[in-house]
Amino acid sequence: MAAFFRHGFSKTPGILKPKNVSPRCYATKAEKRKGLDRRPTPKLDPVSVSIAAKGFLRSQKSYLPPKTLEADLQELFNQTLGKTELNLKISNLDQRFKLFAACANKFNHSIPNSQLHQIETLEDVVKFYATPVDTRTPLDRMRSMELPENLHIQFEYQRFHPDTDTKFGGVTAFPESSTLVTGLKYKDKYKGHTQKIESPEI
Repeated sequence: MAAFFRHGFSKTPGILKPKNVSPRCYATKAEKRKGLDRRPTPKLDPVSVSIAAKGFLRSQKSYLPPKTLEADLQELFNQTLGKTELNLKISNLDQRFKLFAACANKFNHSIPNSQLHQIETLEDVVKFYATPVDTRTPLDRMRSMELPENLHIQFEYQRFHPDTDTKFGGVTAFPESSTLVTGLKYKDKYKGHTQKIESPEI
């Protein structure tokens, strides 16, 4: 590298100019070991894709668009920006802050930090607030779905406990497995127990 700078730089002065150097889009071996990736990320990352990758039990509030959404947004656009054209780009930081804060106070639903870069025009604001957010799990959604006649789901499932399941004398079908309740939500609802593993007699 030193020889390159001594001999080659003077002969080819434009070789290291920014326009001739392409950005590195690959990760080195050290970066790969650390889990880093230099591949360019997509500009738009919908919430559905993010939820599918991270799981559906995310910390977020449910949201249902009001019936007067379009009229309310038009009024907010006129109050904060003085314009209502949907193709208008929101590039001014002060205007973006005032508009997003007004929308959050009006609908009690704010734009998350991971999606702020996706909101470029007023049409993007309308699309965001027109999208409902359902925080229910797929199992809970089935409570309000019309299921086939041959499908029955037992939502209030039962957990084995030797004190209450006395049909077979409290004998479990899995003698080496304990029924542990670790979640705070279900700790008072379900009672767990630790299965005693008896060592075989020799």
